[in-house]
Amino acid sequence: MIEIKQLPEQELVQKGIRNWPVWEKEISRFSYTYEEEEWCYFLEGEVVIETDAGSFEIRPGDFVVFPNGLKCIWDIRKPVRKHYNFR
Repeated sequence: MIEIKQLPEQELVQKGIRNWPVWEKEISRFSYTYEEEEWCYFLEGEVVIETDAGSFEIRPGDFVVFPNGLKCIWDIRKPVRKHYNFR
Protein backbone atom coordinates (compact mmCIF):
# COMPACT_ATOMS: atom_id res chain seq x y z
CA MET A 1 0.00 0.00 0.00
CA ILE A 2 0.99 3.64 -0.32
CA GLU A 3 3.27 4.86 2.46
CA ILE A 4 3.23 8.58 3.34
CA LYS A 5 5.50 10.09 5.98
CA GLN A 6 7.49 13.16 6.95
CA LEU A 7 11.28 12.84 6.86
CA PRO A 8 13.67 14.97 8.91
CA GLU A 9 16.06 17.11 6.85
CA GLN A 10 18.95 14.85 7.85
CA GLU A 11 17.26 11.83 6.23
CA LEU A 12 16.48 13.83 3.06
CA VAL A 13 20.22 14.59 2.82
CA GLN A 14 21.26 10.98 3.60
CA LYS A 15 19.00 9.60 0.86
CA GLY A 16 20.20 12.26 -1.62
CA ILE A 17 16.58 13.18 -2.35
CA ARG A 18 17.33 16.78 -3.38
CA ASN A 19 19.57 15.39 -6.15
CA TRP A 20 16.81 13.23 -7.66
CA PRO A 21 15.08 14.36 -10.88
CA VAL A 22 12.05 16.65 -10.61
CA TRP A 23 8.65 15.87 -12.15
CA GLU A 24 6.03 18.58 -12.68
CA LYS A 25 2.39 18.24 -13.69
CA GLU A 26 -0.52 20.66 -14.02
CA ILE A 27 -3.98 20.19 -12.53
CA SER A 28 -5.33 17.02 -14.10
CA ARG A 29 -6.81 13.59 -13.48
CA PHE A 30 -5.42 10.35 -14.93
CA SER A 31 -5.01 6.62 -14.33
CA TYR A 32 -1.58 5.16 -13.63
CA THR A 33 -0.14 1.70 -12.94
CA TYR A 34 3.25 1.44 -11.24
CA GLU A 35 5.54 -1.06 -12.96
CA GLU A 36 8.22 -0.55 -10.29
CA GLU A 37 8.37 0.96 -6.82
CA GLU A 38 8.65 4.76 -6.75
CA TRP A 39 9.97 6.90 -3.92
CA CYS A 40 9.14 10.60 -4.14
CA TYR A 41 9.26 13.79 -2.12
CA PHE A 42 6.62 16.43 -2.82
CA LEU A 43 7.85 20.02 -3.07
CA GLU A 44 4.59 21.63 -4.24
CA GLY A 45 1.02 20.73 -5.03
CA GLU A 46 -1.94 18.86 -3.71
CA VAL A 47 -2.92 15.40 -4.94
CA VAL A 48 -5.49 12.77 -4.03
CA ILE A 49 -4.46 9.26 -5.04
CA GLU A 50 -7.49 7.00 -5.44
CA THR A 51 -6.96 3.24 -5.00
CA ASP A 52 -9.13 0.18 -4.36
CA ALA A 53 -8.05 0.46 -0.69
CA GLY A 54 -9.14 4.11 -0.37
CA SER A 55 -7.91 7.62 -1.11
CA PHE A 56 -4.65 9.20 0.04
CA GLU A 57 -4.00 12.96 0.26
CA ILE A 58 -0.49 14.15 -0.53
CA ARG A 59 0.86 17.62 0.22
CA PRO A 60 4.22 19.43 0.16
CA GLY A 61 6.75 17.88 2.51
CA ASP A 62 5.34 14.37 2.16
CA PHE A 63 7.72 11.49 1.36
CA VAL A 64 5.70 8.84 -0.49
CA VAL A 65 6.40 5.24 -1.50
CA PHE A 66 4.21 3.90 -4.32
CA PRO A 67 4.47 0.09 -4.48
CA ASN A 68 5.16 -1.91 -7.60
CA GLY A 69 1.90 -3.02 -9.23
CA LEU A 70 -0.26 -0.26 -7.71
CA LYS A 71 -3.19 0.77 -9.93
CA CYS A 72 -4.54 4.20 -9.06
CA ILE A 73 -6.02 7.47 -10.23
CA TRP A 74 -4.07 10.68 -9.72
CA ASP A 75 -6.35 13.66 -9.01
CA ILE A 76 -4.01 16.67 -9.07
CA ARG A 77 -5.79 19.59 -7.42
CA LYS A 78 -2.83 22.01 -7.29
CA PRO A 79 0.13 21.79 -9.70
CA VAL A 80 2.75 19.27 -8.56
CA ARG A 81 6.55 19.44 -8.30
CA LYS A 82 8.24 16.39 -6.79
CA HIS A 83 11.59 14.67 -6.62
CA TYR A 84 11.29 11.03 -7.68
CA ASN A 85 13.34 7.85 -7.85
CA PHE A 86 12.26 4.46 -9.21
CA ARG A 87 13.68 1.61 -7.14
